[in-house]
Amino acid sequence: MDSELKDKIALVTGASSGIGRATVWKFVAAGARVALVGRDAEALAAVAGEITQRGSEAFVVAADVTRVSDAERAVAESVARFGGLDVLVNAAGGLLGGTVENTTLAAWDAMLDVNLRAVFHLMQLAIPHLETRRGNIVNVSSVTGLRAFPGVLAYCVSKAGVDQLTRCAALELAGKKIRVNAVNPGVVRTQVHRRGGMSEEAYATFLEHSRTTHPLGRVGEAEEVAELILFLASERAAWITGATYSIDGGRAQTCAR
Repeated sequence: MDSELKDKIALVTGASSGIGRATVWKFVAAGARVALVGRDAEALAAVAGEITQRGSEAFVVAADVTRVSDAERAVAESVARFGGLDVLVNAAGGLLGGTVENTTLAAWDAMLDVNLRAVFHLMQLAIPHLETRRGNIVNVSSVTGLRAFPGVLAYCVSKAGVDQLTRCAALELAGKKIRVNAVNPGVVRTQVHRRGGMSEEAYATFLEHSRTTHPLGRVGEAEEVAELILFLASERAAWITGATYSIDGGRAQTCAR
């Protein structure tokens, strides 16, 4: 499988860390040329530098995908650099806590902007290029898109929106031979909880507790999710579209606890 994305061109958002970064490395190992998109220019450059040192090609676009002009620039510059687009991976996202009673409108808007609106916009921008090459889209959703969890209201709603966006877009784009799928991870060891304001102590406690909430007895690793993304982006998944794939150690099969 080392060359299954040979000569393919991919754009990955959230590429500087977590699932996005792991996906970049999986794609590069499979032979793809990758545009790395994210807000942290320094971190993106570090990843791209490592890729270049290993003899592969990467291109960095420092951009905030919630900004219309940045999203437009990310797609335009990536296509201009590589000459087309085969795969769009929407891995950028954020997590903020809050209930139906205390979630502020600002927090609500922030979650919907980065986790749903930006995904929708990037899909729109990518469609003409994906149609030309019969490409595909993989969105990074969450177990919270499939099941309800307390204390992360806006995040849950945004990810449920991603799932329905994935399904609707898959139907509408099937005639253009563009596949659209999503992955729904459980708790994965990334920076998203810390960036959402969780302290190191609280995060350590959360990870330990998560061993009990995931039937397989552990949290996931970004590389495991990236492997599923690679599969969905490849020709191995040529007859799969509109799917929302659980990759969560069984979390979606349990009740909230």
